[in-house]
Amino acid sequence: MNGETRLLAPLVPTRGYFPDFLTPPEGLLGIDEGLAALRATPPARLHAELSRLPATRPLPTWLRELSEGDSAALGRLAGALQSYYENAVAPYWPLLQARIEADRAARGRALLDGGADHLLASLPPTMRWRPPVLEVDYPVDRDLFLNGRGLLLLPSFFCRHTPVTFADPELTPVLVYPLEHPAPRVMPAVTPGHSLGKLVGRTRSAILHGVGGGCTTSELARRVDVSLASASQHATVLRDAGLLLTLRHGNAVLHTLTPLGAALLRGGPEVDVRGVDTRGLEISALEAREADVRVPGAGAVQ
Repeated sequence: MNGETRLLAPLVPTRGYFPDFLTPPEGLLGIDEGLAALRATPPARLHAELSRLPATRPLPTWLRELSEGDSAALGRLAGALQSYYENAVAPYWPLLQARIEADRAARGRALLDGGADHLLASLPPTMRWRPPVLEVDYPVDRDLFLNGRGLLLLPSFFCRHTPVTFADPELTPVLVYPLEHPAPRVMPAVTPGHSLGKLVGRTRSAILHGVGGGCTTSELARRVDVSLASASQHATVLRDAGLLLTLRHGNAVLHTLTPLGAALLRGGPEVDVRGVDTRGLEISALEAREADVRVPGAGAVQ
């Protein structure tokens, strides 16, 4: 792991620019497809994007070779990314996936309730929808014009502080924004077996089935035909057992299934961590045609 970190550090600094070719759209299909696309990056693009890295210190030899289109250096990069993923991401993917899916459920509900305007207004505080411009806190001053291409919104567990987008404005417009990380709750000292043992019974089974693609406590109470207090209490038990994830959505809370909760309903394997699903909510080109994304102190994505 330390070897991969040292290898990747000059290419992916903690702040500032990093090359766009590291995040190919094929990554939406999983780690294998993403790495295959990375290995197919044209030499001219490698050279152009690596030339933009800050020249604070000389590039390592392997990176200079990579910028010259060396296929062995590109294979070494892909191998380091594969190893880093297997050690640093895959073991925790069920947690990451649960948080991403909960955010997607909240944004999807906003889109269904009020259309694109309501969706854009529901985004975290680092983004402010002032029609027809979406203002975004950003590290640099920048405007990005959509020109009818639509905008792909990607919630990210690892994106911190401010959203990011591709450096190349000719690429498909993508806005990667940070997930909102709630403050950790103080949990009672119980063993997993104790929490899961509480699940026996028809009501909690009905609660799990009733959550579906996400619902509020009031909706859950109506679906299962129990009181609001009962629905809240059962949802708390299921959340403490790791089967539900609860996020605040406006004045309500939104419950979604975790991968473990979904697997329990299916009766199948607990999780599949081989691929990384970072699917986003896409605003159609028609809905986004007149929209701008403005990045004050950082420009505008339009």
